[in-house]
Amino acid sequence: MLALICSSGQLKLERDYPPPVPQVDEALVHVTLAGICATDLEIVKGYVPDFSGVLGHEFVGVVVASPDATWVGKRVVGSINIGCQACETCLKHGPEHCPNRRTLGIHHHDGVFAECVAVPLRNLHLVPDDMPDERAIFTEPLAAALRIREQVTIRPSDKIVVIGPGRLGLLVAQVLHLAGEDVTLLGRRRESLTLPASWGLSTGLAVEYAENSFDFVVEVTGNEAGLAEALRLVRPLGNLVLKSTFAGSSQVDLTKIVVGEITVTGSRCGQFAPALRLLAENSLHTESLITAEYPLHDAEAALAHAAQPGVVKVLLRP
Repeated sequence: MLALICSSGQLKLERDYPPPVPQVDEALVHVTLAGICATDLEIVKGYVPDFSGVLGHEFVGVVVASPDATWVGKRVVGSINIGCQACETCLKHGPEHCPNRRTLGIHHHDGVFAECVAVPLRNLHLVPDDMPDERAIFTEPLAAALRIREQVTIRPSDKIVVIGPGRLGLLVAQVLHLAGEDVTLLGRRRESLTLPASWGLSTGLAVEYAENSFDFVVEVTGNEAGLAEALRLVRPLGNLVLKSTFAGSSQVDLTKIVVGEITVTGSRCGQFAPALRLLAENSLHTESLITAEYPLHDAEAALAHAAQPGVVKVLLRP
């Protein structure tokens, strides 16, 4: 099959890559649409040094084979973490922190920048019949945005900022705004704020805000400078949520966390069911997040496009 392979940071489009052979608990899914994520771009830079295989983890597809025949022909999305289902972590908390987990297109499991992917049945979620693929493709990143509300309590009086108007930051800001929160989305360039401003979100440049300006800060910049900027803006006794994953390390003075008694929360993957319900309401701006779509055979050009400043969501269609 046609597949985009990443090995040691090198991309290669394979036209004769072996199709996946589903395990006893897995379905074979034909990928109809895939989304390029910032994590995919960071893997190419070396974020997951030992990854070798098919890249990509955001997808919509149709089940073509399954140990449970009722799934065949169903349109689905799939959560990305595959736990062992035997350890205490899996049994108590789910697969996201299983010490033996595999992750689609990220860790020890081929991803979705291909014609087909094998996914455990327990990871699959049905897409509503009236939801287009172009909206359903946002299920995984929207679930990650919603995860924040599962982890922390936001007070009605909190002044909130989301730093980073990129793929995930735009969803995080919408989720918090939809809940009626006082949210400002900050970026480094005015051009990157045009889209969220058109939705009615409060926006601004990070450099225009003084130290200790916000009670609740969500850092979604995807770069090394993001944590330092987030620490600068959060008030003493405030909350800081970190969403960025990237290749490399960050050299930041953490003294303020201690002296200011800042509460720091790492936030990663969320649940797909509430994300699908919210997408079904059609109350979020998703269509305007799509910058471009490429056929799978132009996947290398698609990733190069996705890496350009100001580009939001680039899609791949096998």
